[in-house]
Amino acid sequence: MQLYEGLPVITNKITVEEMKGVPHHLLGAITHHEETWTVTEFVKRALNVIGDIHSRGKLPVVVGGTHYYVQSLLFNDTLADQSGDGEESVDAKLYPILDEPTEKILAKLREVDPIMADRWHPNDRRKIQRSLEIWLRTGKPASQMYEEQSLRKQSSLTGEGEVEAKRMTVTPRFPALLFWVHAANDPLRARLDARVEKMLANGLLDEVDELGRFLQDRELEGTPVDRSRGIWVSIGYKEFETYQRALASQSADAKELAKLKSQAIEQVQAGTRQYAKRQIRWIRIKLLNALSNANSTKNLYLLDGSDLSHWQDCVETPALDLVAKFLGGETLPDPQRLSDTAAEMLMPKREYDLSERRDLWQRRTCETCNTVAVTESDWAKHIHSRGHKIREKKQRQKHMGGVERPMQQPTSQKVTSEDSMADIESSMAALDGMVNHRQ
Repeated sequence: MQLYEGLPVITNKITVEEMKGVPHHLLGAITHHEETWTVTEFVKRALNVIGDIHSRGKLPVVVGGTHYYVQSLLFNDTLADQSGDGEESVDAKLYPILDEPTEKILAKLREVDPIMADRWHPNDRRKIQRSLEIWLRTGKPASQMYEEQSLRKQSSLTGEGEVEAKRMTVTPRFPALLFWVHAANDPLRARLDARVEKMLANGLLDEVDELGRFLQDRELEGTPVDRSRGIWVSIGYKEFETYQRALASQSADAKELAKLKSQAIEQVQAGTRQYAKRQIRWIRIKLLNALSNANSTKNLYLLDGSDLSHWQDCVETPALDLVAKFLGGETLPDPQRLSDTAAEMLMPKREYDLSERRDLWQRRTCETCNTVAVTESDWAKHIHSRGHKIREKKQRQKHMGGVERPMQQPTSQKVTSEDSMADIESSMAALDGMVNHRQ
């Protein structure tokens, strides 16, 4: 989200004072009038910046919150290479379908690649868009490309075939040292909640008003705005819409306004905590497995920032020492021996990436809740959720006193394949990777 112009509070941009004279790149690079960058566009822009920094003998430091974008930058994505190495990223002017509402993109994807259409949740615009993008650029369904890649990886090839198999393996773009500044749940939750309060004090509601006026102006011009993507899905805007509308219309009294504002604050805090959990989950599943496959797990270090009073001893000093060793070509210590927390958290949450286990992909629809699940674990979570049980109970009670009809069984469509495939995307819906470097 920090790629977007303005809105420093909602996007939590670093201030000029905090930069301490270090140039930062790609901050505010996208205006509200521009199309959202795809990951391909972000990687291209970031690589250009990194190349420029290297050409001046400087050290690039990549800082990101959306791990999918950062990971796509750190690793050579062979699938992306196949879909147009050296070409411009997909432009909605060339492929207008990519700028359509999500349901239209999904309908087109279902037409050309039903396997990938069933893989993604109907609301997961970014992943749906990316799967269709691959077909538009290559003429091949993404599922077919992944299957071909998987077959090459699994085959016992020799000679030129072995070279091809190696080419198909995802490898690091650069020698890189990775730091994960981690905090335990309790202090992290307290910091995240306090961050929301600070955002309010720094003018969050003014920025919500600014976005609201921009949206209103576009609608008056007859220009539709897709609010399912980009800055519109950022945490901090949509949660306050109801409160801001009530405030502007003067339709609620002071008590009701206070209630709406309190609810919005709680929603922002909850959304921020959930996003932090997704970031941790990504690292422990996607990133750790990718590093393991690339034989690079020794380059990821967890720095325990739980206790801020010990920041220098637990974060700053170890980080500077590791950077010095890395740049000096010295042997680096075992990341899991840095602390007890590192030993625990640097073990993958599971020994596989779900995206590479298509046998576990299972699309199911709960007719009671009208909810779609795309994996077995998601389905299990749903049917054991409080909301599902309440709706199920209400449905049973609806038929009490007469002949109780049996509950309709959820439809199940299992996506199967003998081969695992590489994933094209993660969950995360925002674009807040950025590149900076120390001059």
